Amino acid sequence: MSGPFRNFIGGQWVAGAEVSRNINPSNTDDLVGEYARASAAQAGEAIEAARAASHAYARTTPQERYDALMKVSNEIMARKEELGRLLAREEGKTLAEGIGETARAGQIFSFFAAETLRQPGEKLASVRPGVDVEITREPVGVVGIIAPWNFPIAIPAWKIAPALAYGNTVVFKPADLVPGCAYALAEIISRAGFAPGVFNLVMGRGSVVGEALLNSPHVDAVTFTGSVQTGRKVASACVAGMKKFQLEMGGKNPLVVLDDADLKVAVEAALQGAFFSTGQRCTASSRLIVTKGIHDRFVEALAERMKGVVVDDALKAGTQIGPVVDQGQLDQDMEYVAVGRKEGATLREGGERLNRATPGFYLSPALFTNVDNSMRIAREEIFGPVAAVIPAKDYEEALALANDTPFGLSSGICTTSLKHSSHFKRNSQAGMVMVNLATAGVDYHVPFGGRKGSSYGPREQGRYAVEFYTTVKTAYTLP
Repeated sequence: MSGPFRNFIGGQWVAGAEVSRNINPSNTDDLVGEYARASAAQAGEAIEAARAASHAYARTTPQERYDALMKVSNEIMARKEELGRLLAREEGKTLAEGIGETARAGQIFSFFAAETLRQPGEKLASVRPGVDVEITREPVGVVGIIAPWNFPIAIPAWKIAPALAYGNTVVFKPADLVPGCAYALAEIISRAGFAPGVFNLVMGRGSVVGEALLNSPHVDAVTFTGSVQTGRKVASACVAGMKKFQLEMGGKNPLVVLDDADLKVAVEAALQGAFFSTGQRCTASSRLIVTKGIHDRFVEALAERMKGVVVDDALKAGTQIGPVVDQGQLDQDMEYVAVGRKEGATLREGGERLNRATPGFYLSPALFTNVDNSMRIAREEIFGPVAAVIPAKDYEEALALANDTPFGLSSGICTTSLKHSSHFKRNSQAGMVMVNLATAGVDYHVPFGGRKGSSYGPREQGRYAVEFYTTVKTAYTLP
């Protein structure tokens, strides 16, 4: 790749105020590319472009939006290997994961293309004689999108696609750490037939571009995925500006393993949920709550299974877990490994800095045992391949421990008991519940979101996305 790659504002590719260097976490000698960073003034120009295009775009036909979104979907799917390789190279997911995530982005655009033809409304009889009542949905207006680095094409897709499908204009700020996928997606969207200003890409720092989106009176809604700390700032700014907002934040997700669980199923669910994608998923199962009858066998089997996991260059054949995304995240992961030891937990497996053929941020997945649910490693989101095994005497205690967290995104249970699985689905304080599956991994056509400190506002994905990206109008008519 060459560069610097520019921002997309009002239908034009625009150089930035600064340039950032996008480094491959599997090989820090490899420069993925140089990408423009927008200034606050340029972010303002993008917002104004979106505002200027908003009225006309809101009145385009469903067929026009369908055609444009399908063009995006088709090109993503046709280029999924190429784009998946770019994703793996800049974020550190394995090539297979990168291609899979890219395909999911294409499927998301396809789903919302179809949703343009299914936009809901109602016509009701009034309680007053002779009066008609119509309930319709209209676009919110200008939507600011602030995306994270851990899913650099799927999460932007599940925000951009519904925003455009329901007639909104977009100003998209990707994570500063992963501009490559954002630029590639923007380049595809730029050729799909949308009018200038309907979609805008402004790469750069959150303190500059993000602040501009939050503080502008011309942004009508903000959708954000990221940390709890930043999410609170987003919420505060949006309330002050009377903007609609949607937050997807952290998770400290439990996977409960009961005595009657299929051991192989439980071990694979734990391994996949806790460690794959380098544990850098808000749905990762970082708390493994295991009842006493199966505890020792589960720990031994999981630790043994972890020894065979291949941690290496994300693009290398046979790699199962890639590097941590950057030095800062690696330092945070290693700090939590030290915290766990200091708190008295036992590091049963992994947690070591690894050297590979290329210089990168490699870490062996870490498994702690003898963990109490009050420890920091059991309370705080680490966002890395670090999991804690928490013992429980029975199902009732396991459920109580699972719910004893400030988060509520995803949860899981491994059991062959219909009684316990049914009870857990009803009583788990999480937005998404998995039975005999990893806590991470969701479909693109159903709602995504959680409770407590994990989420705020309407759900993302699926037909439930309409709740955030539209506003309801009730119209009365006396013929």
